[in-house]
Amino acid sequence: MKAAFLPDRGVVKIAGDDARGFLNNLVTSEIEVVTPGTARFGALLTPQGKIIADFLITEAPAGHGGGLLIDCPRELAQPLATKLGFYKLRAKVTVENLSDALGVLAVWDGEPGMKPDLAFADPRNAALGYRILVPADLAAKTAALVGAELVDASAYEAHRISLGVPRGGADFAYGDAFPHEANMDKLSGVDFDKGCYIGQEVVSRMQHRGTARTRIVGVTLDGAAPAAGTEIRAADKPIGTMGSSADGRGLAMIRTDRASDALDADAAFTAGDIAIHLADAAAVRALATKKTPA
Repeated sequence: MKAAFLPDRGVVKIAGDDARGFLNNLVTSEIEVVTPGTARFGALLTPQGKIIADFLITEAPAGHGGGLLIDCPRELAQPLATKLGFYKLRAKVTVENLSDALGVLAVWDGEPGMKPDLAFADPRNAALGYRILVPADLAAKTAALVGAELVDASAYEAHRISLGVPRGGADFAYGDAFPHEANMDKLSGVDFDKGCYIGQEVVSRMQHRGTARTRIVGVTLDGAAPAAGTEIRAADKPIGTMGSSADGRGLAMIRTDRASDALDADAAFTAGDIAIHLADAAAVRALATKKTPA
């Protein structure tokens, strides 16, 4: 079993009598079901339905002061806290950026021997393992406590990429991607049965009309990894851009209809001078022809 402290992750806390309902009315996931030891994946969107920030949300047990804890990109922690503060109006909530005191330890490739109070299973994909919210200086001690070998964060990054799970800022741009494009609908990041939230109308329309034509998909690489943002072409036509990559695998944001046409034409896919291949061509074809939700 492995563990890695993720220096690019931060923590925002929302507390107060109205905290749960307040957050539930803003984000894509159902917060009412979150309890200590569990988490939901979700996002705060613009009114136009684009991702401002995506995150994992858990509840702190009473012994840790209670409240909801948001595991989010560290560079977005303060902007997110500020944005949430803007929305609170008269709600009885407090919003605090705890990123200087609390960080995120990822644990995977096994079941922790014990689960600390601020541990939870990653709800996006069981193979991602667990997250534990701890101060950076306790990462090594916590890893040993749960029976894991502490490794560099790059090992977790390679694991994430191998599972095809996108990371905001690397595989899609915040403020420019819809939840469907970042595969949030496939990673339990959008609850289509909950009440209203910011951007819901756009997301619901994309779901029911099947209009998402751009998706993040897995690719394999023949050679050195192209830089993130490198244009992907097939039959000399642009079809998308590269995202993150490691160990011969990568993620790419592509137009599924154009990729499907290129597959039909048996065209080669390239990113710069590097040949790439769709990891699951059949899935891309299915996405290109999908009209209604499964």
